[in-house]
Amino acid sequence: MDTLENTRTGRLGWSLSFFVSGLMVGVLLSTVGFGLFLRSQKTAERNAVLAGAGNVAGKQMVLKLGHALDTGHPVHVALVRMAERLKALSGGTVSIDIYPSAVLGGEVECLEQVQNGSLDMTKVSAAVMENFVPEMAVFGLPYLFRGSEHYWRVLDGPIGDALLSKGEPKLLRGLCYYDSGSRNFYTRSKPILTPDDLKGLKIRVMNSATAIAMVKAMGGAPTPIAWGELYSALAQGTVDGAENNPPSFTSNKHYEVCKHFTLDGHTRIPDIVLIATKTWDRLSPQIREWVQQAADDSSEFQRRLWREETLRSLEIARTEGVTIHEVDPAPFVAKVAPMLEEVEDPAVRALVSRIRETD
Repeated sequence: MDTLENTRTGRLGWSLSFFVSGLMVGVLLSTVGFGLFLRSQKTAERNAVLAGAGNVAGKQMVLKLGHALDTGHPVHVALVRMAERLKALSGGTVSIDIYPSAVLGGEVECLEQVQNGSLDMTKVSAAVMENFVPEMAVFGLPYLFRGSEHYWRVLDGPIGDALLSKGEPKLLRGLCYYDSGSRNFYTRSKPILTPDDLKGLKIRVMNSATAIAMVKAMGGAPTPIAWGELYSALAQGTVDGAENNPPSFTSNKHYEVCKHFTLDGHTRIPDIVLIATKTWDRLSPQIREWVQQAADDSSEFQRRLWREETLRSLEIARTEGVTIHEVDPAPFVAKVAPMLEEVEDPAVRALVSRIRETD
């Protein structure tokens, strides 16, 4: 009798255990399935908006843009203008969330995020793009442009348009150019009045082969350092100086350390507003038109803002005790002339010829 009862009890326990296990598996599968369903719904909604369906269940299309500059910089102000313009053109269905001041990382980090699709848009220097589009090296060649008007005729024409699309194989589509002025040398103590004054000085440059070669040609010691680390490098004497435009010099308070700014204008390297090709390819023709129009409008606005900010920045620098040196560019031009004649890349060499031929 005990044996029979134990057998019945065992069978009952086994059945109950099997039932509970089956129930748990069923709940687990239902939960996973529901999660996948929700994820597919969210993906479908985002793709529908990107495809131009407008609001889906009250949701907007929001593009995410990150950059490394502070909120007072003309570039950031222009990007805000672009976001406002896009929102107006789209009737509020498409907007841009802007993350300034390197909260999402520096230029290189933002660029990498745009490439992998985790960030929709960013702003980078054409010098950084040189690592992805070799032809961009043309902007780093010193004294190639005859002046501001010649420079913008090139960028607004076929040459500039073609360069904006060159990054697409690297998942980077250029929308427009922003002005970043001419780059000039500034130093902690010794003024740069001729190229000979650069001898023995460690000068911070961007991580660009062309920028490094230029400073070497002038006799200096080029030292690539991340922009966010430059103030401390100058303060600690890790480098003796740097080269950049007046607004960047003042907005980052480099005047607190460097008391000489030389207006030699050796290069004009534009900034570029980029969008991920992964994002662009999902946009409807209408949304692409809105985005491009907003970018173009912001570019015109930024150029005006840049001219005003450059004059204001030079005045701030003088007020802070910086001596502004206006120099004869001829000795600098002569020192780096061989760089333009010895360009090895055939594509860059062809661009140099076309730029020189542009009226």
